[in-house]
Amino acid sequence: MPITTTDEARPLLRLRPGAARRLKAGHPWAFSNEIVMRPEMRALPPGGLVRLEGDDGVQFGTFFYNPGSLIAARRLDPDPEARIDAGWFARRLAEAINLRGRFFDTPFYRLVHAEADRLPGLIVDRFGSFAVVQANAAGMDRRLQEIVAALQAALPLVGILARNDSSARRLEGLDQEVRMLSGAVPQDVIVEEGGVSFPVDPLGGQKTGWFYDQRENRGRVAALAGGAHVLDVYCHTGGFGMRAAAAGAAHVVLVDTSAPALALAERAALRNELHVELRRGEAFAAMAELLAAGERFDIVVCDPPPFIPTRKDQTSGLRGYERMARLAARLVAPEGFLFVASCSHHASAEAFGAAIAQGLARAGRSGRIVHAGGAGPDHPTHPHLPESAYLKALLIQLF
Repeated sequence: MPITTTDEARPLLRLRPGAARRLKAGHPWAFSNEIVMRPEMRALPPGGLVRLEGDDGVQFGTFFYNPGSLIAARRLDPDPEARIDAGWFARRLAEAINLRGRFFDTPFYRLVHAEADRLPGLIVDRFGSFAVVQANAAGMDRRLQEIVAALQAALPLVGILARNDSSARRLEGLDQEVRMLSGAVPQDVIVEEGGVSFPVDPLGGQKTGWFYDQRENRGRVAALAGGAHVLDVYCHTGGFGMRAAAAGAAHVVLVDTSAPALALAERAALRNELHVELRRGEAFAAMAELLAAGERFDIVVCDPPPFIPTRKDQTSGLRGYERMARLAARLVAPEGFLFVASCSHHASAEAFGAAIAQGLARAGRSGRIVHAGGAGPDHPTHPHLPESAYLKALLIQLF
């Protein structure tokens, strides 16, 4: 694929009086209500380059601009004259690759994590010689050709897939699509983690097909699993449960509503010669049935999809986390462990922790938190974007 320049003339946008405080503190975004929106500014194409300055003349650099989005400007470079071309993308990508190389010995990780990797709106997950890209900002969507060229130049990839079907694209006025950008999907796309090989479905699975963000938490649970009876609720393709089985768990039960996800879990079990029990069902109903049957487990894992997809869902979502903890805690044997997580960035760590604590109290259980954390180092967070610290996880020993 030829490398073409994406540089272009960039209009100057100005912030409203008093609107520069966050940008001066290091925030990478400017919102639409913070920008002086003259008619010509509203007519600019989504994803183009602009310069941004405060009402006091302070220059903030080069930004992607989308007049139709609440996040109107996303900072690319502190230099207002920076050349945003294939070479610029190659340098940013090299930084991301170098960071992952310091943490991981095998080529299975999130390679680009948007703003924290100074590539706003871009996600890239690497599966060995295959990569999955999500362009969740109009500017990145316009520059997929340069992104693909930079990936191909930096890594020995046989295929690059665009999973551009996230809800975030709708906020940018972008179409949703899944398509090959380069090469082909290998017959088997595999993730290797903790000595276990997991088949993944990059074309139809959730997100890019795998959740790298829970890697360290899966390892932490697996370290406790020798000889244990383990319940993995919301198991998806069985990451937690399969790692526990490989670590010597006596019995592992996987629960999920998705038949395709459970089919991948079954393939992983066969591939790794691990024995697990698969149950298809809604999580709350499945936990209630296990309780009624008198089942108890040494480890219970609850890693659900987001209960709070939007800010208006906070009250109902926190009630959901409380109910989840109440049901799950009753299934944990004395001195056993409960692992719970939230990937809802609209739930703060404090609010999530309080909901879990209330659920434990209503289950009549007490305990101690032995670990509180988030995503692994391939999901770095931006210090001025609390949204990027979306994952909250608690490992609790119950009495």
